[in-house]
Amino acid sequence: MAIDSTIDPKRATDYETVFILRGDIDSETSERVISRAVGAVESTGGRLTKVESWGKRRLAYPIAKQRRGFYVLVRYLGYQGTVSEVERNLRMLDPVVRHMTVALAKGLDPATITVDPEEIKVRRIEISPDDDDKEESVEALLGLSEDNAPPRAPQEPRGMDPNMDQAPESETAAAAAGPGSTPVGDA
Repeated sequence: MAIDSTIDPKRATDYETVFILRGDIDSETSERVISRAVGAVESTGGRLTKVESWGKRRLAYPIAKQRRGFYVLVRYLGYQGTVSEVERNLRMLDPVVRHMTVALAKGLDPATITVDPEEIKVRRIEISPDDDDKEESVEALLGLSEDNAPPRAPQEPRGMDPNMDQAPESETAAAAAGPGSTPVGDA
């Protein structure tokens, strides 16, 4: 395979990879997966600029029988082959249910990019037992979901009295008066 001669080897591309970890993992596993993604960036000559955990969130739809997952963002400067190595490593790990990489900017000079050492530390995801109850959907908060909605009482059709077998008196009077007439009291 020929290398494109128009690509400057000293110029990098700013990438952002977001991946979702299974909701039932432990802290050690999360740290191991994040470290592996970071290691893949560094093994290809890339430079890490940010590692961020967004915590446990409800997924829009079930993925691999999971309704919740831990979201992690890894931002880095990479070269040819960096993204494919990061994604190859993420595909091999069972705790990763989804991942996506986006190129943010091309042709950057890595020497001009400053990185705060606190932003690139790999930290364990703190998992608390009440994470599942902490976040509710918008529908549940508004009382619109079927799970949290209070039971509704059966409603009678409008204008019908449940004790009567006929229409209310006002409708009976209007029908008796004929078309075009107005019942007394409705004017």
